[in-house]
Amino acid sequence: MLCTFWGRKADPGPFPGPQLPQAYRGVHPSVGSPVSPVGSDSRLFFSLKKTPLRSLIFKDPASSASVEVLHLQVVASWPLPTGCNQPPGPNRLEAQRGGEAQPAGHGAKPARALINPAHLHDNYFQRRDYISRRTSWLPPRPYWQPGGAVPAPSSRRRPRARAGPGPAMNFSEPCRLSGLLGRISPDGRCLASCVQYRLIVRDVSTLQILQLYTCLDQIQYVEWSSDSLFILCAMYKRGIVQVWSLEQPDWHCKIDEGSAGLVASCWSPDGRHILNTTEFHLRITVWSLCTKSVSYIKYPKACQQGIAFTKDGRYMAVAERRDCKDFISLFVCSDWQLLRHFDTETQDLFGIEWAPNGCVLAVWDTCLEYKILLYSLDGRLLSTYRAYEWSLGIKSIAWSPSSQFLAIGSYDEKVRILNHVTWKKIAEFEHPATVANTKTVVYKEVEKPSSVETERLSFPPTRALASSLFSTQSKYDISQVPVSFQYIKPVADRANPKMGIGMLAFSPDNCFLATKNDNIPNAVWIWDIQKLKLSVVLEQLCAIQSFQWDPRQPRLAVCTGNSKVYLWSPAGCVSVQVPMEGDFQIVSLCWHPSGDSMALLSKENFCMCYLEREEVK
Repeated sequence: MLCTFWGRKADPGPFPGPQLPQAYRGVHPSVGSPVSPVGSDSRLFFSLKKTPLRSLIFKDPASSASVEVLHLQVVASWPLPTGCNQPPGPNRLEAQRGGEAQPAGHGAKPARALINPAHLHDNYFQRRDYISRRTSWLPPRPYWQPGGAVPAPSSRRRPRARAGPGPAMNFSEPCRLSGLLGRISPDGRCLASCVQYRLIVRDVSTLQILQLYTCLDQIQYVEWSSDSLFILCAMYKRGIVQVWSLEQPDWHCKIDEGSAGLVASCWSPDGRHILNTTEFHLRITVWSLCTKSVSYIKYPKACQQGIAFTKDGRYMAVAERRDCKDFISLFVCSDWQLLRHFDTETQDLFGIEWAPNGCVLAVWDTCLEYKILLYSLDGRLLSTYRAYEWSLGIKSIAWSPSSQFLAIGSYDEKVRILNHVTWKKIAEFEHPATVANTKTVVYKEVEKPSSVETERLSFPPTRALASSLFSTQSKYDISQVPVSFQYIKPVADRANPKMGIGMLAFSPDNCFLATKNDNIPNAVWIWDIQKLKLSVVLEQLCAIQSFQWDPRQPRLAVCTGNSKVYLWSPAGCVSVQVPMEGDFQIVSLCWHPSGDSMALLSKENFCMCYLEREEVK
């Protein structure tokens, strides 16, 4: 069975070739150009030959040349209206959900064209009206069968890397990304990434594309539901939220807040309700995906963290502002009924956060006043803590996973630890510019020249050799105390000064606390909670951008805006160069729930880092 398509010449590029009416095209890695175009107005024919792989044949009527392409699966034809001499171009198509396209101005409805998602990669994305291949590394992929496992191509991951203690690492090829919008699903099976207005869902282990969705505008926020079955995409500029289903790709949901606008959107713990905050924080709209009902919560507080859910998903706390006073409302998430409503003793409430056990709610005041209040589930005030007055106060807080400790970071460059029994301070951690304690281990990152064997030198050099010649490698040295760090004095006449404890995070076993002092941006401080003292300091060459603990063990991953990833564990510290071509600056990272891999995010790309399990001897 042969199906004939009309096409036209695509825009010139590294891989010129015809363009499908569905706005997809493909090139086999072993073939340079699929056809030899005669001219800009030449018409090309596409024939579909039914084979076990349903391979696509490109034919040029001028040269009668044909090239077989194995990267696309097209199982439909494009019916041309009677008397139409010109093929419908991309500017005459309107993309619809589910991969359908409608020709403008004609009543004929084209048949559905299906593109095999396992044969696509985000490097095919180049413009809105077509998909083109931009790199040549992608090998032919095995045929995908619904419900079956997709084996990872051998070249999908780069060679393993090891630099010191720690597990060996494999890195995937880079994939395009916009706005650091890359999220791993809660069940750890899928990874969602956004490229402008497109949402791409991949298999985490193989990075094969499972689903591809097109939103109405550029995506500004993305979030998985708790059961990993739905994905929320928010477009704040247009006041629209779109929801996509993984199990039913044809199902979709669109929520338009209209003239009220949209500034924030999030899932409820059950994964079946969406909470939208309108502009100027006039209200919170609760949308139900099951019953299509709508509920409203008035007067939400415009603050850093005004909505908080308990870890078990039973209760929700909302900060409110009424009559120039701060209030807290507690709701039952099952039916959204109001459980408690009480005022708080704050001047300008700044944030709220539940303890992991869901029994205590921490409420802290504006940065102009050091004040934190602890409330029980029934609204009783358990304790109030103030460290000092008449100075900039709280900047960050973090609960320990066991809910036994509350760490409070402040603008005075100190961290104070409160206990859960008396809610009194049990420890105070300072971050001085000089560390003199001999029991503290200071790892200092130092550069080392790249070693290239003279036998490998050639002219012109290969891409891999050129990359290794100009790449800067680094390692860790243990510095002898006392050690002085680079200290930055904040600018006094600017708002939001870069000072104080900006980042806090407990390890999953409650044994360590990682902190960052914005006055010393190149250092990560790791404290031993059992001994309540400083254990390790990591001094980096660049400023710390992000760090995150492994969810399964005390292992900390750090990124500093370069192409390296740093790992610390009680066994030691390691610096690993990500083997990428070009400039790959890691500014954020996200661990897989199993701790076996993590996503490394830059402004325009991301890659997966797979860590091999270490054998316990």
